[in-house]
Order: sequence, then C-alpha cells, then structure tokens
Amino acid sequence: MQAVLYISHGSRMKEAQAQVCEFMKKCMASIEIPIQEYCFLELAPPSLEEGVKRCVERGATRIAAVPFLLLLAGHAKCDIPQQLSRLQRKFPKISFTYGRPLGVNDEMIDILLERMLQKQNAIAQDARVLLVGRGSSDPQIKYDFHEIEQRLKQKTGLANVKTCYLAACKPDFETGLASVLEPSAKQVFVIPYLLFTGVLMHRLQERMKQLDGFNRTIFLCSHLHFHENIICVLANRVAEAVAKEERGFL
Repeated sequence: MQAVLYISHGSRMKEAQAQVCEFMKKCMASIEIPIQEYCFLELAPPSLEEGVKRCVERGATRIAAVPFLLLLAGHAKCDIPQQLSRLQRKFPKISFTYGRPLGVNDEMIDILLERMLQKQNAIAQDARVLLVGRGSSDPQIKYDFHEIEQRLKQKTGLANVKTCYLAACKPDFETGLASVLEPSAKQVFVIPYLLFTGVLMHRLQERMKQLDGFNRTIFLCSHLHFHENIICVLANRVAEAVAKEERGFL
C-alpha cells in the first residue's frame, strides 16, 4: 500500500511546530493517498525514523518520502537521503522513493507578489525589494535565489530586487538591508523567504522594529506560510515521488 511521508525541517519553537503540523494536515486532506504521515528532520518530534515506522504500522509497503523544504540544499541533498538509506536497510521489505523540495517555480513567485500587495496596493515603479533567505553553505542556494530574483523582477517590472541571508552565507541581513535603504528609496519591501515562523523570523521582526521612524516607507512582508500555491506545488512533488521507480538516494 502506498504511503507518503512529508519531511519538514523542524523548529525549537512550539508556535512554528504547530504551524507546520496544521499546514501538513491541510495538505494531506487534499491529496488522495491512503497513508500519509509527516515528520521532522531535527529539533522536533516525530523524527524521520518515527515517521517511517508510523507508515509501516499503518500497512505501507511503499513510501514516497517528500522533503517539505523550499530549495535543494544540504538537507535535501545529503541529510535526508542518508537517513533514508539507513532506514531502507532497517526496513528491507519496504520500497522507498524520494521526491524533490518545492523548488523555484512561478507559483512561489506569485506568493511573493501577493505578500507585497498585502502591504501596499500600489507598488511604486522604483520600489526596492529585499528577499531574505535562511541561508546555506550549499552554493546551489545562491543559484536558486538568483533565479527567484529574476522571476520576481519579470513579474513586478521592478529593477531593484536583492537577496540576503540570515545564516551560513553572504551577504548577511545587515549588508542586504543597507543596500536597499539608500536615500532615494521611498518604498522598500522586505520579504522573508521562509515557510513558517521561527527563531530567524522573530529575529528579523525585532530588527525591523528598530527601523521605525525612518523617513521612508519600509514594509516587512509576511513569510510564505498557509498558501494554496504551496499546497499545489507540494501535490505535484507527491505525484512525482509516487510515480518514481525505486532507486538509491545518494
């Protein structure tokens, strides 16, 4: 029997954990697979191994593991495949396939524009946008964000879209912020490219509070969370993983 196991990153914050669980249940309700479970790679239960066990206990003979992550980086390339390889040896009678993270696509770009419009109905032609990513030591992240920048420029017609990161790579948030807070900038959108709230989102919110009083309009947009586009993209990733032939993960 087919099962799907959604693998999220995990957070120490109970608020973030609750958001992920709520969203996962919403996604699962829209996907017609008999067995569906979710788990976390780290920092919160259930673990990936516990997620696999739950699928097996419910009668799964085939598990499509789908990383509920934004982009293809270290966790999706190495950490999750390593754990799945170990679990495949532990459960030799179970057939495993492995899917892709959400990735770069127009559905995700549409969310960014929507987040901007939630803050300001009229976006100035000379508005500046700062995308804020979590960051990773994997160079693929910068390639992906370059593609996101280009697609957002095309979608909005804006010339000034830049990216910074909250950890692990450069430019950091302070450098990115300085690059968009030039004297001529009258409208600035800061968009966290994060799925849910968490420690990094709270740090970002605290830093933005310090900018109150600037003689320009600075908007901290909402992170991505709870959006139908994400459900649609995730459903596509599930379909891909279910249709795959079994093979190694690494």
